[in-house]
Amino acid sequence: MKRIQLEKQHYQWGLTAFLVFLCCVVAFFAIYRFDIIQRFFGFALGVLAPFIYGLVMAYLICPIYNATVRGTYSLLNRGTAKLKHDMGIAKGVGTIISVALILVVLGGVFWMIIPGLVNSIINVVDILPSGLHKLTLWVDTKMASLPIAKETVDEWINALTKRAIEFATDTILPHSQSLAAGVSQGVIGALGFVMDFIIGIIISVYFLNSKDTFLAQIKKFIVANFTDNTVEEIFSGAAFTNKTFGGFISGKIIDSVIIGIICFLVMSVFGWEYSLLISCIVGITNIIPFFGPFIGAIPSALLLLMVNPMHALYFIIFVMILQQFDGNILGPKILGDSTGLASFWVLFAVLVGGGLFGFIGMVIGIPVFAVIYYYIGRTLNRKLERKGFSTDLNDYRIDPYRTKRPKGNGRRRFPGFGKKSKKPAEGEVKEGMKSDENREDE
Repeated sequence: MKRIQLEKQHYQWGLTAFLVFLCCVVAFFAIYRFDIIQRFFGFALGVLAPFIYGLVMAYLICPIYNATVRGTYSLLNRGTAKLKHDMGIAKGVGTIISVALILVVLGGVFWMIIPGLVNSIINVVDILPSGLHKLTLWVDTKMASLPIAKETVDEWINALTKRAIEFATDTILPHSQSLAAGVSQGVIGALGFVMDFIIGIIISVYFLNSKDTFLAQIKKFIVANFTDNTVEEIFSGAAFTNKTFGGFISGKIIDSVIIGIICFLVMSVFGWEYSLLISCIVGITNIIPFFGPFIGAIPSALLLLMVNPMHALYFIIFVMILQQFDGNILGPKILGDSTGLASFWVLFAVLVGGGLFGFIGMVIGIPVFAVIYYYIGRTLNRKLERKGFSTDLNDYRIDPYRTKRPKGNGRRRFPGFGKKSKKPAEGEVKEGMKSDENREDE
């Protein structure tokens, strides 16, 4: 009986086939049971919430920490006498200033916003019945000269009232115990968020003071396991990712704060109601790209509608102007071209990110997609360079409005398609190919 000898390449083929089959099974399971994947990631994010908060805070205040450490270290080493633990002292000062900045900013925001929010909510609850009554009278007055429209509006109001009563009697009352349990779970969740946030501040201190060690360990692992070209690719990609996320998130926060302040000043000058509450809503929702101003404008306009319908109309006009100012002037000045994405891909990233991960997905969807877009583009350019073709996108454009069809075969020309990145030497023409001049003569 002849014995079969397996060589090394046979084992490699078998391992490759097994890995491909395993990846197909995992991909099928992920698509078919995506709800289980979502629940798993939700549970994992809940467990890792303090570390995520700490990492995000450390990432946001890292520039301040680095600047403080560098400045303190240079001050300590100006004289002739050098301290023994000068870097430790500099890191301690940087940590204290960074954490103090977080506490001062959060404390100042809560001190300015929470009292005004509480008063605004109390006032809304107090005026809600009378506001609805005034709104009904205003609609009746405006519709008095339009009997057909008044009849239609009355039918809508009656149908809405009937559905609200049915919803309260058929849904809310029978499930009052579950609603109470949901409220209690919400309170417990809020307290848990506060505890996770406090623990996250402590963890951010460890991240800031250990980031150099973590980076060195990661670099050591990458250099030990990959080739030199791959190491260079990983480091350049990490630098681009850091630049994209840092520039977008910090710029968007600054942009939203400025928009909130502008909204508060304008509403205060014109004497519109609930200026602080509405400005907070507009500023927070402005963090969401593209749809943020409109998401914040809808509940704010409804709130003003119960108090003064004309103020609600003026507010809607103001928000549209503010959105144009932010999208065309303020946003580009602060963010610049931090993502490099076209408007279509920005909209795509916001919708897909929001559909998959909610509010957080809408915020970070753009930088995540920008990084993916960058890697795909870089991979395509490398392949084109290896084939000797141009990487300029303009060389592959097709203009059906200005490009003429060549005579003869009736095929449409592709301007620049197949254009080599390196031009041949003067007088050198490959066999079977015509020069551009001869091609134009035809």
